[in-house]
Order: sequence, then C-alpha cells, then structure tokens
Amino acid sequence: MNDTARNLTATTDTRGLLEGRTVLVTGAARGIGAAAARLFAAEGARVMLASRTEERLREVAEEIRGAGGTADHTVCDLGDPDGVRAAVERTVQVYGRLDGAFNNGATIVPPGPADLVPEADLDHVYTVNFKGTWVALAAQVAAIRATAGTGAIVNNSSVGSLRGNPTLPAYGAMKRALNSLTESAAVTYGPEGIRVNAVAPGTTLTDMVGAWEEAVPGIIDVLNERTPLGRAAAPGEIAQAAAWLLSDRASYVSGVVLSVDGGAGVM
Repeated sequence: MNDTARNLTATTDTRGLLEGRTVLVTGAARGIGAAAARLFAAEGARVMLASRTEERLREVAEEIRGAGGTADHTVCDLGDPDGVRAAVERTVQVYGRLDGAFNNGATIVPPGPADLVPEADLDHVYTVNFKGTWVALAAQVAAIRATAGTGAIVNNSSVGSLRGNPTLPAYGAMKRALNSLTESAAVTYGPEGIRVNAVAPGTTLTDMVGAWEEAVPGIIDVLNERTPLGRAAAPGEIAQAAAWLLSDRASYVSGVVLSVDGGAGVM
C-alpha cells in the first residue's frame, strides 16, 4: 500500500470531514441547504452561504458562528448568471480559495401534466434549476483551478429525475439534465483532480415538499408508502451524503448520482 492509500484508509484521523476546506452552498437559507451549511461548518469547513433571502441567510450564518463555526453569506439569485458568478468570486475574496461547492438551490412550479405546464413556468425551472447550476459549476471549476487546485462539487438532483415524473415533469426533466451535466463534468475535470457528483434526494421535509403537500394533500403519505423505510428524510440526512461526497473519504468517487431516498428507487 502506498502512502496516499495508507493515509486515506487510516481510521485514527479525528478531524472533521471537511477540515480546512472552503465550501460554497447555494440555496442555503433553509431546508437542505441550511442543514448542509451547518453540517459542513461543524465538520470543519469555512462556509459561504448563498441564497436570495438575506435576512434568513444572516440568521443561519450567525447561528453557525455562534456554534463555533466559520460562515459568511452573500445574496445570490440562481436566475441571474452575473449574480451566480459574483457569489463564487465573493467566496474567494472572503476566504482566499474555493475547495468545494454544494449546488443545492432550486425552484419548483405547480404540479401537473406536461401539457398543462405554462411555458413561462418551464422557462423559470430551466433558468434556475439547470442553467443556474451550469453557470455556478463553470465558475466554481475556474475558482478551484485558480486557488485550491483540486476539489469537489456536489449538485443536488432528485429521485424524480431517475424515472418518469408525471406530476412534476418540468422539474424532473431539468434535474435529469443536471445528472447529465454532473457526469459530463466528472469526465471533463477529473483529470485535474476535480470530482463532480450529485445526490438525488427522495421525499425530504423541506418547504418545497410542504408546498407540494398543500397543492396535493396526502402526497407525502403516498410517497412514504412507496418508500421501504416508510418515512420522509430530514434535510440533515441529505446533507450528510453531500458532506461525504465533498470529503476525501469519497476520494475515488466521481460522476455518481447517489440516491438518498430510503430505498424508494428499488421499489
């Protein structure tokens, strides 16, 4: 076993998973993004929180600092490419480098079949959920290349991207496109030491799923019945998977869309 392999397989390292890393989290004001920002900081990362809601961002950042972590925030609308690039630049300005990113931010539109999805809604989901992440990933690769040299990026997809999605067809289509982008980026940037993966959450108790429940009462119970573990995930459970993929413990994992769905994908 060479020294690199020995170091990676050592079990006595008590440092946090992300010790010494600088990580940007989009959609960090609530839900999975906020849970991820808290977890990454607790695991030793310097975290930059980005989202549209400054008041909530500030609250989460202050909470992290109050718990002894390192966090700052920047307002960012994924629908604004210049703003997305500015968030990446802000991270480097504040911390001097970028080691990783969790592209979590997303939007949703009212559920319904494809023929009833307004074109404006389709354009909105494309702009935020796919183009926004495309722009973010490109800027993050450039920042990692210019500062840390190597790193990892995790995109937040959905189990709704892995099969037919008659209830949320536009959302599922853009998340499936994101899976393709993840795989292409992994092949493209892997030779530089930049890993790119995605998590595909199942039913998760976020505001977005809460809005879906309001529009389709009982949908959470229906989804739970289709899940072998019989329940929805807490946002922090998705964050745990993202933290692992960002860490050196996933050092030989790239191009993966990791289902975090309580087993629903095998039903």
